[in-house]
Amino acid sequence: MARKATRKAVDKTPDIRAVAALAKVSIATVSRTINGSPVVSDRLSKRVWQAIEQLNYFPNTQARSLVSGRSRILGIIVENITNPFFPELIQSFEEIAVANGYEILVSSSNSDPAVLTTCVRRMIERKVEGVAVLTFGEEETVLEHLTYHDIPIVLAEFRLEDPKSSTILLDYSTGIHAAIHHLVELGHRKIAYLAGPHALHSAITRENDFRSAMQSVNLPIHKDWIIECNHTLKGGVAGFEQLQKLPERPTAILCSNDMTAIGVLRAAYMRGLNVPKDLSVIGLDDIDFAEFTLPPLTTIRLSRTDLARAAFEALRLQAEEPDKAKIQREFLVSTSLVLRDSTGVPPATARS
Repeated sequence: MARKATRKAVDKTPDIRAVAALAKVSIATVSRTINGSPVVSDRLSKRVWQAIEQLNYFPNTQARSLVSGRSRILGIIVENITNPFFPELIQSFEEIAVANGYEILVSSSNSDPAVLTTCVRRMIERKVEGVAVLTFGEEETVLEHLTYHDIPIVLAEFRLEDPKSSTILLDYSTGIHAAIHHLVELGHRKIAYLAGPHALHSAITRENDFRSAMQSVNLPIHKDWIIECNHTLKGGVAGFEQLQKLPERPTAILCSNDMTAIGVLRAAYMRGLNVPKDLSVIGLDDIDFAEFTLPPLTTIRLSRTDLARAAFEALRLQAEEPDKAKIQREFLVSTSLVLRDSTGVPPATARS
């Protein structure tokens, strides 16, 4: 026999008056507390937030934005959501933003200029207070739209003269030089590089840093051992297969990102090669997957948390401290080498 469903009585949804009554403050004090006004003392602010939590009260964000004139929404546009680096970056950005009283609007360009333009239009319509454009080379097509609407932006490795723009400088050089020195100390002299697509300025920067690192240890740069491929697993497989067709092959491969490096690990396994006994492999990014590959991947760490924090701070300054934002327009994020098990001494024949 089917049971008859019954609707449980629900208490009336609490409003701002209920919060004020419980906290024993005025409605204006509750409103100022929610909007982060500095005129509310820490003691009163604590009482208000305790009342909000106790009543399970949800402030009307749209109403707040109408009153304050601020949406407290930040946009973040990334290059490709299928690359684990970017979801990890978005998660860090959201955690930092929410902890500081902001919401975020996320878009992925999927390397398509038309999609990127649509992303920007949606953010303008939602009246975002700033946008972190972390597409690493595809942002030029939409910068005009953002600057025309006077929206603060932060860019990775791209400088813009607009006073409401900031730049995150990524120090790939430190990590890449450390990677090359590590391989040389192991005995490698034949080092290849799987570069990212040259349409991305970040890929060009990484390749230039690789060339500089090789010169710093007096190793020759073989043009056939520098191969441009996309930042995907298939890109790594294709780059590895291209190297395998050469009469002289490298004993170590440095990759422009971790996805490419994981593709190399897969291709080497299918060829019957042992990493690192037959071939050493290094990635770049240190995505969460890198620790769980077989073998665990030696890689150059680019901290998503540091990158997200720099992006948020740049936008926060534009929204809350514009005078300071005019002075601090550049933020540096460095890299470091993380040693795991995908690097070792080169084969005996190569050493001899």
